[in-house]
Amino acid sequence: MNSKPQSDNPQISNRILAGTDIVGDIQSTGDVRVDGRIKGNLKLAGKLVIGDKGWVEGEVHCAEATIGGSFKGKLHIKGLLMLQATSKVHADVVTGKLAVEPGAEFTGQCAMTTVVRTLSDSDAAAPVNSDKKAV
Repeated sequence: MNSKPQSDNPQISNRILAGTDIVGDIQSTGDVRVDGRIKGNLKLAGKLVIGDKGWVEGEVHCAEATIGGSFKGKLHIKGLLMLQATSKVHADVVTGKLAVEPGAEFTGQCAMTTVVRTLSDSDAAAPVNSDKKAV
């Protein structure tokens, strides 16, 4: 049978349920949802979701993250970081994109990574006023 092992499946989802406390590092090739408490570092190939009652303290590296609960530490997100209205984040953040709902609490620093592109001479010479057209 030519089926992939489960660890190679990007659809794998892991849940840390309410009432569960973990002290230690976690590494996963899939997504992780935290409704419990984790004190440690997370390295995920997929997405991290911290539920409204979830709590994480440590350093996180992942593709995307949605935070509805509490986070303290460092976040390194390749894509989108979404801070929901119920979130309380005390972190230094490096992310590709950031979305913050009204009511979210954020304390720390945020750096957004961008794709650097070179401007051509024609881009630099284009008029600033949109009413005028370049000839």
